[in-house]
Amino acid sequence: MEISIMITTHNRLSDLRQTLNVLKQLNPPAAEILVTADGCTDGTADFVRQEHPAIHLIINETGRGSVASRDRMMREAAGDLVVSLDDDSYPEQADCLTRLMKLFAERPKLAVAHFPQHTDEYPETLTRADYGPPCLTRTFANSGACLRRSIYLELPGFEPRFFHAYEEPDYGLQCTANGYEIYYTPAVTIRHHYSSQARSKIRTHHRHARNELWSTLMRCPFPYAPALIGYRVFSQFRFACKKGVSWVIQEPVWWWQALKGIPYFLRKAKPYSWASYRRWLSLPVKI
Repeated sequence: MEISIMITTHNRLSDLRQTLNVLKQLNPPAAEILVTADGCTDGTADFVRQEHPAIHLIINETGRGSVASRDRMMREAAGDLVVSLDDDSYPEQADCLTRLMKLFAERPKLAVAHFPQHTDEYPETLTRADYGPPCLTRTFANSGACLRRSIYLELPGFEPRFFHAYEEPDYGLQCTANGYEIYYTPAVTIRHHYSSQARSKIRTHHRHARNELWSTLMRCPFPYAPALIGYRVFSQFRFACKKGVSWVIQEPVWWWQALKGIPYFLRKAKPYSWASYRRWLSLPVKI
């Protein structure tokens, strides 16, 4: 069983340099590392070519987004398993790949394993030692997960039009509805520095809300879809209200984006049964 590692990056060269230095210390090493420089203007591509010539480098001259970048890397990877990381996240165990091979060999229906994170986004996690028991979940974080490539190629996979955000729960739904597992386990832990560079919380909120609506449109069966879409629009608006007036007055930005995408996603719609959709909703979130 061979393991690839994939990273998508946008103008965070210093973070990528640190992450790649850590990955060089893995024992055993990954069969390959794929890096997508997505619209980078900070010398990322030149750095990878010069300092890490063995890396499978993909360059998007114009940014296509993290979702499309990961979808392409999943399809081009050579490994049976693909570890997904951010440019500012990496495993804390040098033998993590051996642990992952054992885990996936023991669970033939395992589509995605994901792991606890020590992340600067939530400082209380930096000293956490109790991660709770392993369990099936409905989503994961691409900043610290391992995907079985054969299952990914069998399913629709990450939707490139999402650009950024919500590809993980949408893929989790695909896996659950087809009898595969999304599994949270502390067999590996992730150090996620969570760089603030090139991140906008309100922009991420807009993309998450828009993509959640599009996913519901594609995957949720009638007559439940309209009611669920209405609830999710309300829920996202309620979240914006908690953030303050500046967020509330910008909510129509994602509403308009979502409306423009409806024809495309209606054409792609292949809803799962309500029983499958409800089973996915019943699973916990552990990120």
